[in-house]
Amino acid sequence: MEYLQIGITTAIAFIITVIGTPLTIPVLKRIKAGQSIREEGPKSHMVKSGTPTMGGIAIIGAVLITCFTAGKITTDLVIIIVAFVAFGALGFIDDFVKVSLKRNLGLTAKQKLLLQIIIAACLALYQSRVSVYGTSVFIPFVNMYLDFGIWYIPFISFVVVSMVNSVNLTDGLDGLASGVTLIVALFLALVGTTYGFTTTAIFCAAMAGACFGFLMFNKHPAKVFMGDTGSLALGGGIAAAAIMMNIELIIPIAGGVYVAEALSVVLQVASFKLRGKRIFKMAPLHHHFELSGWKETKVVGVFWMVTFVLCAISLLVV
Repeated sequence: MEYLQIGITTAIAFIITVIGTPLTIPVLKRIKAGQSIREEGPKSHMVKSGTPTMGGIAIIGAVLITCFTAGKITTDLVIIIVAFVAFGALGFIDDFVKVSLKRNLGLTAKQKLLLQIIIAACLALYQSRVSVYGTSVFIPFVNMYLDFGIWYIPFISFVVVSMVNSVNLTDGLDGLASGVTLIVALFLALVGTTYGFTTTAIFCAAMAGACFGFLMFNKHPAKVFMGDTGSLALGGGIAAAAIMMNIELIIPIAGGVYVAEALSVVLQVASFKLRGKRIFKMAPLHHHFELSGWKETKVVGVFWMVTFVLCAISLLVV
């Protein structure tokens, strides 16, 4: 019955997003919330300039409606939703600055990082106070918990901020971030249902359904982009859900695509500064494959399949 509830929740969020996204797109066009394409990006992406962005509003709305109508509201669910919305709000501000002030990079890196750390630290503080595991973190493969003590809050904050920005970097091709997050969210919903984290599972199922619904309009050629509004919210939601279930270190495995995208940027920047040479043709990683001759749809499809395999492996070790 619990697995059936997850399926129903996913379906409801899907339907809400399928209805809500096409209602959102005309509004975004009306306020001229068009995507600006960075000149240093792949030239093939210039045709996407002007495509409505900030579509993550539809995802956030669908998740909220689904969660608040799905049944019992617990404190854990409220905390996850607060983190989800807070990161989404930060992304919305960033998108708004890009659209209204015509600043392609939005908020400054320092501004975004500071706000992200504050949200992440609050989430970590809550979990350290209420979790039965306290400041202990589950270690995959060895099936044990390690007490981080005073380092728990800094560590969890790092995990959250890293995840949020990794999802943000993954959002660079039509359907990439929404598809990958759909799979990861379903994985978390299954874990939550299996181990009794019912409300967390409901949130993850709602997020999966919303991503699936949004994918109907975000697949190639995309009619709308989620923007930082969506990618930061999804990253925050994934991280918050994992933390509530004390499986923080499973996310780098299940979300290996996120990690690879972020790591490619770190390695690219480090290599260029230290050696004056680039490792990849372009970072994040999806652009490297594009410039290597892969079609955008092939890159997205392969990344989806990799995520599915990684989530299957994660189910075996969680």
